[in-house]
Amino acid sequence: MKYLIGVLVILASITDPVTKIAKSNKLKRTAESAYEAEDYKEAVEAYQLLLDSMQVDDDKARLNLANAAYIISYGGDNMGLLSDISSGKTQVQDSSQLSAISGDLRYFDVAEKSYKSVTSSVNNSLASSAHNQLGIISYKMSEQSPDEKESFMQSALGNFKNALLKNPTNEQARYNYELLKKLIKQEQEQQKQEQQQKQDQQQDQQDQEQKQDQQQKQDQKQEQQQDEQQQQQEEEQQQQDQQQKNEQEQQQEQQQEEGEQKDDPMEKLMEKLKEMNIPLEKAQMILEAMKNNEVQYVQQKKRKASQRKDSSKPDW
Repeated sequence: MKYLIGVLVILASITDPVTKIAKSNKLKRTAESAYEAEDYKEAVEAYQLLLDSMQVDDDKARLNLANAAYIISYGGDNMGLLSDISSGKTQVQDSSQLSAISGDLRYFDVAEKSYKSVTSSVNNSLASSAHNQLGIISYKMSEQSPDEKESFMQSALGNFKNALLKNPTNEQARYNYELLKKLIKQEQEQQKQEQQQKQDQQQDQQDQEQKQDQQQKQDQKQEQQQDEQQQQQEEEQQQQDQQQKNEQEQQQEQQQEEGEQKDDPMEKLMEKLKEMNIPLEKAQMILEAMKNNEVQYVQQKKRKASQRKDSSKPDW
């Protein structure tokens, strides 16, 4: 029905300029009445007919269109709907639900596009209000989009600043600008503190790891020293054992030699003569003769050693 009315209005306006003005004024009054009555959907429909179908160039009407669409979308429960759809929480079940969602979402687009068109208005007061509202939209989006929060907040701050440049007396824009600057500064300080805490934690972890590494190296070094010391002690013990063994062998050899020296050669000879079955008397005679010969030999050797050598005689 509304579509048919719109078509009839367009046809009438084309054929009759006076009728166009009358129809435009009527649509404008209808839109303003719906806006004041808080029937924002009716106001949006009427303003769109006025601005798009009737092609009336009216920045104030365009700002009211943006405000009505903003209240329907950002000012109501549909803000949560936009967040759910962007995060994938809302699941579309059928075509009727998709149509309903699309109908709700279009108000977001109408609001943003209408505000942007008013920012270039020659009326600085209207342009300032449009920038201020775009700043509010960006701030609301920053709350709904954590991954793009910083980008939306900077966009909001820029719009609030432009609103003040267009109209320095816009106290609402000034309040929003100062408040957002304070919030951004607080968040930057918080991020800085979190970053510092993160760095401190990383440094503490590195120090702890370094300390553990040093302790491990110290333990390994101490263990190596203990192994070397134990090996050295074992080697020294082996050397002592070997030395003791050598001394014992030398002592045994020495004792054996001394034992052999203590044995009487004559007794050994006597035993040999017995083994040869030589009679005892004869063996004693042989031994006695050998002793006499040995004594004579020693005496002669002493006598020769006591006589002086005659240098006139040869050595032989």
